[in-house]
Amino acid sequence: MKASDLREKSVEDLRELQASLAHDTFQNRLKNFTNRLDDTSVINKTKRDLARVITLLRERGAGGASAAPGASAKADVKVEAIAVATPSPVEAAPKKTPKKSAKKSEAKQS
Repeated sequence: MKASDLREKSVEDLRELQASLAHDTFQNRLKNFTNRLDDTSVINKTKRDLARVITLLRERGAGGASAAPGASAKADVKVEAIAVATPSPVEAAPKKTPKKSAKKSEAKQS
């Protein structure tokens, strides 16, 4: 499936195609697991087509089925929470280095 062909389709058609490609991807993986899939390259082709459709939906601003309204705001909050939760290198406790035993140092001198 070419991207130029997909660009001609409406948003509704792309959403339907996204749902069918996601289902096909699952079915192909299931068939591969049960050794009923003859051509395993179909899995990657379907995944690529699905990625093309999702990309076009995002370009048009329609979003995909996985993109919820306000998802970007939630993502920003998570990034800030992670940044606050992780200590900076200055605050982190210094690593302790193991002390060399006296026996090893004496053996080296002998």
